Amino acid sequence: MTPIILSTLNARFIHSALGLRYLYANLRELQTQASIIEYTIDSRPIDIVEKLLKLKPKIIGFGVYIWNIEPTTYVVALLKKLSPETIIVLGGPEVSFEHDQQSIVSLADYVINGAADLEFYQLCSEILTDGNTPEQIAQEKIIQPREFKLSELTLPYTYYSRLDIANRVIYVEASRGCPFKCEFCLSALDKTAWSFDLQVFLGEMQKLYERGARQFKFVDRTFNLKTETTTRILQFFLERLDPNLFLHFELIPDHLPDELKQLIRQFPEHSLQFEIGIQTFNPQVQALISRKQNNDKAMENIRWLRNETHAHLHTDLIAGLPGENLKSFAAGFNQLVALQPHEIQVGILKRLRGTPIIRHTDSYEMVYNPNPPYNVLSTRDMDFSTMQSIARFARYWDMIANSGRFGATLPLILGDDAFDRFLKLSQWLFATTDQTHRIALSRLYSLVHEALITAFAMDQQIVTDTLAQDYAHSGLKGKPAFLHDAPATPTSGETTLRKGAQRQSRHRKKPD
Repeated sequence: MTPIILSTLNARFIHSALGLRYLYANLRELQTQASIIEYTIDSRPIDIVEKLLKLKPKIIGFGVYIWNIEPTTYVVALLKKLSPETIIVLGGPEVSFEHDQQSIVSLADYVINGAADLEFYQLCSEILTDGNTPEQIAQEKIIQPREFKLSELTLPYTYYSRLDIANRVIYVEASRGCPFKCEFCLSALDKTAWSFDLQVFLGEMQKLYERGARQFKFVDRTFNLKTETTTRILQFFLERLDPNLFLHFELIPDHLPDELKQLIRQFPEHSLQFEIGIQTFNPQVQALISRKQNNDKAMENIRWLRNETHAHLHTDLIAGLPGENLKSFAAGFNQLVALQPHEIQVGILKRLRGTPIIRHTDSYEMVYNPNPPYNVLSTRDMDFSTMQSIARFARYWDMIANSGRFGATLPLILGDDAFDRFLKLSQWLFATTDQTHRIALSRLYSLVHEALITAFAMDQQIVTDTLAQDYAHSGLKGKPAFLHDAPATPTSGETTLRKGAQRQSRHRKKPD
């Protein structure tokens, strides 16, 4: 019997739930009665329910997010049918707002809005105290946690298991919150950013490092907000460099002082990845959504990072923002391509529950998918067909450009107008295959070969020779049909690297 179960459905097995570990770390004397049990969204809900009920829990707390809301709703519905006496407590960003619209909230016993690190313990204490009547437990179904200082929290890093460290991404945070007010983001609701005690935090990182952790993904929204803090963290890891160290940070694109540049330059290949949110280069759109960004400085910093460091650059753009039309988005995309980041993640705007972006719904005719992931379907400036076309563009871009598998061929595709030419390719691919998923890699090479020759009217020999280079580095066995008559090309195969660096390694050569 396990009285308290902390659970969530992760997107993939390699992910780990930092939030659950915070809840567990702060359960105090109730820890001995609790367990963390994680599943993935690929697990069958009925199997999850069977496994949970075998433990005879009195309380199950679920972390609910945009990627797992649908299967978690199914799980909770089954639990309440089979074991209505089991108390279901929900937390997470997906259930912290607009409760009256969510069936999962109606099924649950309690919902904790926002940071539940300490409130979950309080609720469990009341539920498990012998003699407490329902009236003596929390009076409200929707619980608003009290504000607390980060120094009140017990940090969770001890509760990453040996198997977690060996097989999963280790998420860490040196700060919480964000001082910026970008209206598409839930962090727009934060008052500011708060930092954990740096000495205590680095002490926890040292313990993780000593236990064998080498992949650290920082979830801080604004890692480089405070230069002194960022400097100390980078110095900490520079002093512990080894071939397996891999760090991921989210950077503010227009804030990169010289002190940070000097440190970043010292990290070797495959050790550092930066996620850089550009979102839009359109100044009018930036102003409309309350996004403060110095575009010139952001471009200068990305250019410097690309040319002067070994950092892998994953950049983000959002399609479908209010006031952004296709021409404006294309111009921003081409600006970013010209800076040569390793990856450009083209995202479609999502209306996350509680975000201020909703204020533009009527004036910009924003139509959103009522189901997760709540992506925008059309706007005043981009109709449904256009948004669908960009969504397919994004998927094919990830398969071809972001994957790093078409490094030699990509310049042929993009030519002197990256957006228009790749849009043309994506439209041809969809017209030819009617698919955006489950396209075998060998078939994708053949499709790109056919497209460049037929739709782009390129010289067949140049296309074949160029794709042969990329195919040779893919590690795939055999030859696609278009290479059957081509001379044998020595294959290097996929570079053998630790998890987390293989995709980055495909981008290792900088464009001329």
